[in-house]
Amino acid sequence: MPKKIKQIAIYGKGGIGKSTTTSNLTAALSTQGYKVMQFGCDPKSDSTNTLRGGTYIPTVLDTLREKSAVNAHDVIFKGFNGVYCVEAGGPAPGVGCAGRGIITAVELFKQQRIFEELELDFVIYDVLGDVVCGGFAVPIREGIAEHVFTVSSADFMAVYAANNLFKGIQKYSNSGGALLGGVIANSINQPYSKEIIDDFVEKTNTQVIQYVPRSVTVTQSELQGKTTIEAAPNSEQAKIYKSLAQKIAEHTDSKVPSPMGVAELKEWASRWGDQLLAMETGLITSNAAGI
Repeated sequence: MPKKIKQIAIYGKGGIGKSTTTSNLTAALSTQGYKVMQFGCDPKSDSTNTLRGGTYIPTVLDTLREKSAVNAHDVIFKGFNGVYCVEAGGPAPGVGCAGRGIITAVELFKQQRIFEELELDFVIYDVLGDVVCGGFAVPIREGIAEHVFTVSSADFMAVYAANNLFKGIQKYSNSGGALLGGVIANSINQPYSKEIIDDFVEKTNTQVIQYVPRSVTVTQSELQGKTTIEAAPNSEQAKIYKSLAQKIAEHTDSKVPSPMGVAELKEWASRWGDQLLAMETGLITSNAAGI
């Protein structure tokens, strides 16, 4: 019997630290003895850069534009600690659907049974989560990913994108779509940030998998073209990513979230805005800000 491959999709608003988190998760899983492939699904094609010394790799779509037929091995590149790196790529600027690379790349790999051939333990899809359009929804809609996690800070637009993702998961949950594992809370350095995220996951019937603080160690590592796991393996930040990797490796129970409606989300955000203003002016303390 072929072994079970755990396929995971990491979504998040652009600029929220999704690829940073994904690459450190991938690197950490590899150091724990797993065979991992990171599948970059952002048209910018930079998901796997820090796994390969800051270098870009040819994308699936670019390669298909040059050749009529592509062997999947031509678009798989080795990275840190033997991690397999793939970038789906996107269309030429101003032409076509940005999610097309995901659809094409996933179909190519399925046809050639690459995951089974490489005997992978994990495939980690790094997916842009600002808009869950047809292409970007493929890992959810087609049930390709077994579990979905979203990276979100306490900023409203990040929460808004996460809530939209929850709507997509809910929509496809009855037809074999992927389910939600939880939220990876990123850039959580202030008590109020944790309180906002905790309140959001409670309202939407999900959970926080890991709190990840903003750290200069991450910036230093990325300036070297490396993950924190590679550049600073003994740092506190690396310990947090390793803890995240262990939790995701052990995770089995994903479920359907309960996203807020538009009016409810706006009202929720407005209440938190009032609370933060009251904290700023000293009317209340952070630990009294629960809503």
